[in-house]
Amino acid sequence: MPTDPYVAPQLDDAPRQVPNLAPGVRYPPAKGWRADRPGDLEGAQPRGALLGRPGPNVGYALTLAERARDKLSLGPHEAADDAVSVVAEVAMKRAASYGRAPVMIDVDVASSLLGYKGEVDPAFVAWRTQAVHGAQHEYDVRRAIVDAVPDAVLRMPPQVAPLMIEFRSQLRQSLDAGD
Repeated sequence: MPTDPYVAPQLDDAPRQVPNLAPGVRYPPAKGWRADRPGDLEGAQPRGALLGRPGPNVGYALTLAERARDKLSLGPHEAADDAVSVVAEVAMKRAASYGRAPVMIDVDVASSLLGYKGEVDPAFVAWRTQAVHGAQHEYDVRRAIVDAVPDAVLRMPPQVAPLMIEFRSQLRQSLDAGD
């Protein structure tokens, strides 16, 4: 096989990246970053209703939620597409609160918070069916549900059943008060 004449035959002969600086001179430390380019946000990320939570690669939560579609326990008139979209958005918010990309545990926690694991009372399922209706196509429906979930609840262990029951009642109250 022909070899490029500029490729070193051994690693010891490979060129080294030695800075071409005078003796005793070093690179200056990196400067702090400022948002001074066009389109950069001044200050911090804006927060509020319908603005969401930015995070790295949060869209991957949609793929993970689709993988969990068959495990979701749906109500009699509940659409799986609506449930998947809401679970994915809650998982996105949870992952972004940790500053990382979504993983399957985020989808599991979101499913558990919203009662898609099958351990909720029928009254909550009936309410959830109405609250989540149309969420796949309606951004404001998804955001209302996701914005009603506080960060402290997103970060709590999903195995704490009494806290889940309390959270679900608070979720119903906060979304019903918004209507």
